[in-house]
Amino acid sequence: MKRFVYLFNEGNSSMKELLGGKGANLAEMTSIGLPVPYGFTISTEACNDYYEAGKTISAEFQEQVLASLKKLEEQTGKRLGDPSNPLLVSVRSGAVFSMPGMMDTILNLGMNDETAEGVAKLTENPRFAYDSYRRFIQMFSDVVLDVDTFFFEQLLEEFRESKGYQSDPELTAEDWKEVIAGYKGIVRKHTKKDFPQEPKDQLFLSINSVFDSWNNQRAIVYRRLNKIPDHLGTAVNIQSMVFGNMGNDSGTGVAFTRNPSTGENILYGEYLINAQGEDVVAGIRTPQPIHTLQAEMPEVYQQFVDTCERLEQHYQDMQDIEFTVERGKLFILQTRTGKRTAQAAIRIAVEMVEEGIIDKNTAILRVDPDQLNQLLHRRIDDSHQRNQLAKGLPASPGAATGQVVFDADEAEALGNDGKKVILVRAETTPDDIHGIVAAQAVVTSRGGMTSHAAVVARGMGKPCICGCEPLKIDLKNKQFTVGGTVVHHGDIITIDGGTGEIMLGEIPMIDPQLSDEFQLLLEWADSARKLGVRANADNPVDAKKAFEFGADGIGLCRTEHMFMDTSRLPIVQKMILAESYEERKEALEELLPMQQGDFEGIFEAMQGLPATIRLLDPPLHEFLPDKEELLVEVTKLQLTESNAAELMEKEKLLKKVRQLEEFNPMLGLRGCRLGLMFPEIYEMQAKAIFYAIAKTTETGLDVKAEIMIPLVGHVNELKKMRQLVMDAAVQIQEETGKEFDYTIGTMIEIPRAALTADQIAEEADFFSFGTNDLTQTTFGYSRDDAEGKFLQAYIENKVLPDNPFAVLDQDGVGKLVSTGVSLGRKTKPQLKTGICGEHGGEKSSIEFCYQAGLDYVSCSPYRVPLARLAAAQASIRN
Repeated sequence: MKRFVYLFNEGNSSMKELLGGKGANLAEMTSIGLPVPYGFTISTEACNDYYEAGKTISAEFQEQVLASLKKLEEQTGKRLGDPSNPLLVSVRSGAVFSMPGMMDTILNLGMNDETAEGVAKLTENPRFAYDSYRRFIQMFSDVVLDVDTFFFEQLLEEFRESKGYQSDPELTAEDWKEVIAGYKGIVRKHTKKDFPQEPKDQLFLSINSVFDSWNNQRAIVYRRLNKIPDHLGTAVNIQSMVFGNMGNDSGTGVAFTRNPSTGENILYGEYLINAQGEDVVAGIRTPQPIHTLQAEMPEVYQQFVDTCERLEQHYQDMQDIEFTVERGKLFILQTRTGKRTAQAAIRIAVEMVEEGIIDKNTAILRVDPDQLNQLLHRRIDDSHQRNQLAKGLPASPGAATGQVVFDADEAEALGNDGKKVILVRAETTPDDIHGIVAAQAVVTSRGGMTSHAAVVARGMGKPCICGCEPLKIDLKNKQFTVGGTVVHHGDIITIDGGTGEIMLGEIPMIDPQLSDEFQLLLEWADSARKLGVRANADNPVDAKKAFEFGADGIGLCRTEHMFMDTSRLPIVQKMILAESYEERKEALEELLPMQQGDFEGIFEAMQGLPATIRLLDPPLHEFLPDKEELLVEVTKLQLTESNAAELMEKEKLLKKVRQLEEFNPMLGLRGCRLGLMFPEIYEMQAKAIFYAIAKTTETGLDVKAEIMIPLVGHVNELKKMRQLVMDAAVQIQEETGKEFDYTIGTMIEIPRAALTADQIAEEADFFSFGTNDLTQTTFGYSRDDAEGKFLQAYIENKVLPDNPFAVLDQDGVGKLVSTGVSLGRKTKPQLKTGICGEHGGEKSSIEFCYQAGLDYVSCSPYRVPLARLAAAQASIRN
């Protein structure tokens, strides 16, 4: 008989796959002697079994649950459903990975008309007993019976108004009895059944709901966003209740062992006296900062501080802890690795090394490279006047500007259209996750630093402000007011998640600076990594930024981007439209000094590091006017018959545009094909490079130029282009009397090139895999069409695991890369290889490049720190 249920003292942290993250942590805390309320965990295998059996619970599973319940009753000395000494339990979901989309917690399970009376007698506190009962009815009905919590809140609000009360604590026991009767009526109206009174029925209905929540829409969206497999299932944790709402010597709270926003080594969190856990998280009441507990309950506070230190030492990481104090006694309900901002992740990792808790390699592995993007983007320019509209809690750092929206669906729709929006809500729930993903930032008028909005936004690296109580949100009229100011739907606001400020209008932002801890972590990463990290940079400004971010050189300089400048475009068009070789040479002579200046700037910025310069590779039509617009202009001129000279010029241009038009420009006259058809273009570029080398070396700088021939599919293409470049070098060497250090290689971006890499290597000093085009040509997808038309549907329907233009397709494109490397090195064992597609800045693709034996990856300048860290992690893991 398969075992499905484990008491907390029968498990440990290594059983995460079976017991889920929460269950494994509860078992581990029990095993190290912490004050954890007794309980048991139903395994993830039971969840899978439930689905395999057609969403039904087997008799043997029921037996195991009831046997564990009996043991729990023995441990606590209480019995489920016993009016004289009732056992009340909480029911929580607990997947292997923490998932905000899962079922909400149910507290006080086991309450019914009889046990509520029993609790009233036992505690001598009828008000507490009936308050707990009404909470249970509302929670159970919402989560298990699918009755919207709105109906209960509405009834409670109307009841408070009728009695003239301002807040819940003013309600008496008799008041709560009236509310309970009303709540039962709501259940009957919406479910056509009475609220279940039998505690065991309540228990099994709740277990079913936890299992069902594994496949609710929120959970599916979250798993897809975070690449969590669907087959893992969720565990269920049944735990005896402890009460934080038994008077002023009781309370509940959530705390982090360090500040999750900044990483500072101080206890960070909040608590409420005389409250239950959901009050803190839901933001119904504004909680107190954790350090004030020292004055209210000094002994409990000291015990809590000691427990936090013990947990951090045991788990060797920052912990997120839920606790309850029942009549002066501390209980730890949960601990887990705390979610944190990138800034905090780095500081915590570095300081834990300095404190001797972890080693440098562990610190490097602790920081998610994707999180570093948060640090490499902009913040509000402090020199700009801030007209503060309101201030809330600074729940997640970073700054953002956008239009105000009040609805998650609308945030998603506008975000997908490229609009910048800020989602403003009273509070967020897991149902809002898609809107938070699409928004630039989130603002809530209720809730604390550990509310849903705060935790989710921090995890995503989005700015967030919570508990901004001055905001009065009017959903009906789609606006919010602060004092006398009304902000309408669609108005622009700017928020600073680091200070909690909300400002009207758009405020300028400035580039980030890297902290000392960040620099130190990257130094450790550089000494651990074996893979080089270069940058894609097309101008001196980008090259300088890449150098500042610690790039080992430039892996791709796309020279066609140098021609997009408006001052150069007319000359480029003149070159393309030239009717003769002489006309083209004339235009190229104008372009040569401009190109030379670009290359000099790049070589200077690189300070002797290598720079790979790719010769021209665009479809030529990209530089010409739009055919449809030209056609309209020609037709207008023909109709007016006023300007014959202009008409003749436009007709000539239209004829040339039609001549150059291609059915599939991405597979047409571009790359080395352009160089073979018009060798004078590549000759001009080669000369500009060599003149720039000659000029730059005069300043005493070492220059390592790597000249790359694009889109080679056959060795003969490279042979001819290599000769052209070498001839240009000889000419400029004779002219300047200088010797050059340069190499000539190719970009492998066509499957044939990868499959004949042994032949191509005979003419190449290096290979750089252009994985953007290699992905297009391997899949047969046009990137623009695929991403615009069907790729998203492919990912949602699991036809593909990821967008192959964002995450390298290791089975197909990756196989071509590996083949290209091994064939190339058969011919030239020391052949240098790298990749320069966007995959060069994506962590799993970087790990693949390390395993495939590449020498370097190249990515955008702002992703260089990320790639340095990911490359170090690949070395450590392998």
